[in-house]
Amino acid sequence: MFNIEEVRKLVAALEEDLAKAESGSADVQALRAEVEALRKALNKPEPGHNWLRDSLQSLHSSIDAAAETAKVDAAIVGPYIATIGRILGLS
Repeated sequence: MFNIEEVRKLVAALEEDLAKAESGSADVQALRAEVEALRKALNKPEPGHNWLRDSLQSLHSSIDAAAETAKVDAAIVGPYIATIGRILGLS
């Protein structure tokens, strides 16, 4: 099972950084939508474990894509990728 509080902190940090990002990129817009969907799911009494795992994996891929397309600084993206990987048990 995931540490829900850790995922909530991740989502809050992502929302804060995404608020600063330029909105022109389709990848950034998609990333914002994924983060919003994840935030809403986390507000449910018991978010589904499988759905959270799938959502975090998708978010991981979206961050990678946005980083390449938007030329986002690796110093900003790296910690998010590492945190998601740790939550998912990938690292």
